[in-house]
Amino acid sequence: MTGTIADESRRTAKKAQGGAREAKRSPAFRVLARAGLVSQAVIYLLVGVVALRVAFDGDRQQADQGGALEELAQQPFGAALVWAVGCGIGALALWRLAEALVGTAGPDGHKAKSRVPMAGAALLCAVTSFSVLGFAAGQQDSGSSDEQSRDMTARAMEWPAGRWLVGLAGLAVVGVGVWMGIRALRRKWREELRPGVPRWGRRLLDVLGTGGELARGVVFATAGFFVCRAAVVFDPDEAVGLDNALRSLAAAPAGPWVLTATAAGLACYGAFALAMARWQRI
Repeated sequence: MTGTIADESRRTAKKAQGGAREAKRSPAFRVLARAGLVSQAVIYLLVGVVALRVAFDGDRQQADQGGALEELAQQPFGAALVWAVGCGIGALALWRLAEALVGTAGPDGHKAKSRVPMAGAALLCAVTSFSVLGFAAGQQDSGSSDEQSRDMTARAMEWPAGRWLVGLAGLAVVGVGVWMGIRALRRKWREELRPGVPRWGRRLLDVLGTGGELARGVVFATAGFFVCRAAVVFDPDEAVGLDNALRSLAAAPAGPWVLTATAAGLACYGAFALAMARWQRI
């Protein structure tokens, strides 16, 4: 009986991998993946712009996904643009899932060390897409990273051993931030570029990618620190999202400069994602 269940599980896994492999080969799916990278670029560019406003004049607009969506919604055809961004990031989630199942570009793309992070990226994109589409549908709180972080932390703390789970989650987020920093310094995206990228394009990607990934790493590590602190003091209100994580940087030594650099880095990541939509091997 156990053997039959195991065989059935293997067959199901192989079917899933086969379907993901066929999807990756589809020209239409590749177009959707590039559209997803463009959508991701839009979010980060706008977050960077809003965060720069916060750094320079103390703007109270949310320096996170919610603030970016509000900014986008105010543009001509804003509602349609928000829907498009949400759908695009959803398509990117499917692409990352396919990469997790069958591998990424590059010489080590089939190995677990390349595929496992793509599973996490797929989950993050799926959550982001759900949140953006919720905002587009009129759920105004869907874009607030701080509110989402506090709600999720409060719910998790109600579970058995919830305090420990929240602490582990915070450490995991800090680990993601560190991983992003290492990725920035190692410039792993070079392995994902398609042939024929001009030299100036590679140099541009190195500058934008290094600055962007380092900024993301700082933000993730900061947010993870606050989640860990929420677990230590047993108070979900201590957990923060992107907005308060960025604002907390302003309270550090040379804070305004740190916040300015981080905000500029997030905008750089948006430009990096836009360039990767053009030059990544998909």
